Amino acid sequence: MNSIIIEDEKPSARRLQRMLTDLDMEAQTMLHSVEEAIDWFQNNEHPDLIFLDIQLSDGLSFEIFEAIDIKSAVIFTTAYDEYALQAFKLNSIDYLLKPIDEDDLAKAVAKYKEMSPKQQSVTLDFDDIKKLLVNPIEREYKKRFSVKVGQHLKLINIDDIECFYSENKGTYAFTSGGRNYLLDTTLEQLEDELEPHKFFRISRKFYVNINAIKDMVSYTNSRLQIKLNTFNEQEVIVARERVKDFKTWLS
Repeated sequence: MNSIIIEDEKPSARRLQRMLTDLDMEAQTMLHSVEEAIDWFQNNEHPDLIFLDIQLSDGLSFEIFEAIDIKSAVIFTTAYDEYALQAFKLNSIDYLLKPIDEDDLAKAVAKYKEMSPKQQSVTLDFDDIKKLLVNPIEREYKKRFSVKVGQHLKLINIDDIECFYSENKGTYAFTSGGRNYLLDTTLEQLEDELEPHKFFRISRKFYVNINAIKDMVSYTNSRLQIKLNTFNEQEVIVARERVKDFKTWLS
């Protein structure tokens, strides 16, 4: 079985390639743009499996499939969360949210290997997925959390939360009033509950509320440091592989 990686961020592509090597998978070819991918598919035998980013440097990767009849299986490697991923999950082998977790990658590859050859053929409806990117599925997101304070339950409005973060295996909400509250959930579970236009996962450790961002400054290794209105208990850093998508989210 051979695979290729289509990803415009070269460090992310190389990291994924190394992770696949650890899983005894061959991914010698890495493509970084729509134009490069179309040219490659026109002149090479198509792979069994494609690891596909959505937003490339020169456009959406859907344009590749509009230009070339590709029957390879697809695993999405994307920074799009919530509404777009709902579509991907229905139609693709799997999706992996950046930064890619090693266990999630292993499960996605195992899922692909367990499928029959017929199931492994791509059946993506790219027109429908593109529509969902522009017009997300209407759904209800979390508006409040209930937390235990002593013997009492307290309701916290979602708009009062500056950030969510993990620490010592716990997940906390920090409010504009300067209080921390331990939640009975994980950051991974929050991905399905938070409004994606309001909250962004900047790293494995932090979700931030766009309305709580006071300042952003350059940080080491091409990262960004976020200054929130009230939270100052520790540094809030945008992971390097998330910086580009974070900037896109801001706009």
